[in-house]
Amino acid sequence: MEQQVVDLVTLGGSVEDAELTVWALFLRADIVVKIVMIMLIVASIWCWAVIFEKVRRLNRLGKLADSFEDSFWSGGSLDDLYDRVGVQPKDPMSAVFGAAMREWRRSSAALTPGGNYAALEQRIERVMQVAVGREMDQLERYLPFLASVGSAAPFIGLFGTVWGIMNSFTAIAATKQTSLAVVAPGIAEALFATALGLVAAIPATIAYNKISTDLGRYSVRLNAFATEFSAIISRQLEAGE
Repeated sequence: MEQQVVDLVTLGGSVEDAELTVWALFLRADIVVKIVMIMLIVASIWCWAVIFEKVRRLNRLGKLADSFEDSFWSGGSLDDLYDRVGVQPKDPMSAVFGAAMREWRRSSAALTPGGNYAALEQRIERVMQVAVGREMDQLERYLPFLASVGSAAPFIGLFGTVWGIMNSFTAIAATKQTSLAVVAPGIAEALFATALGLVAAIPATIAYNKISTDLGRYSVRLNAFATEFSAIISRQLEAGE
């Protein structure tokens, strides 16, 4: 810690001439503060990667769901629709439909007139709920990371700030100088760590809330489709009894 003033002189020529640019603040920082800064920068980059991927995927899934629902409610044959999109689904709604149709085909072929149609209906409903849960788990992947960064990054940055301020006071004690030129670089390094924490936390928190809301709406849409499809199957089973 006592080397801070010496480092300032080495990098900037003198304490008074020390630069306060972002790069200079990072280079002069203590190794612990540097680790904190690197952690926050990496977390911020990863957060933005998750944000872009989730936003792009949700927009794409919304368009695919619209296209699938148009085909589903067009009045065509469900078997033809399954052969076209359900065998290799490209989106969660197609996957839910495909899971229900596979169970329908396997079970209905083995049923005899007067068979247990109620049990078949219950199995199809369970299959669709399992498919919805599986697809939502995939969509929510990495979302907890955004929540963790949003809540933890400010405190990690604050730790770097506290450590940097401790270094500043140690430098003051070592040089017996209390001028602003001695204190300012260390305080700037410390506050830079806090700034990086906020830079990582604020977008992560906003994105987490927005993406969670959009995923909640999409989950409601999937469950609504599963309910509607279950009603269609129920009517067909009643007609076949």
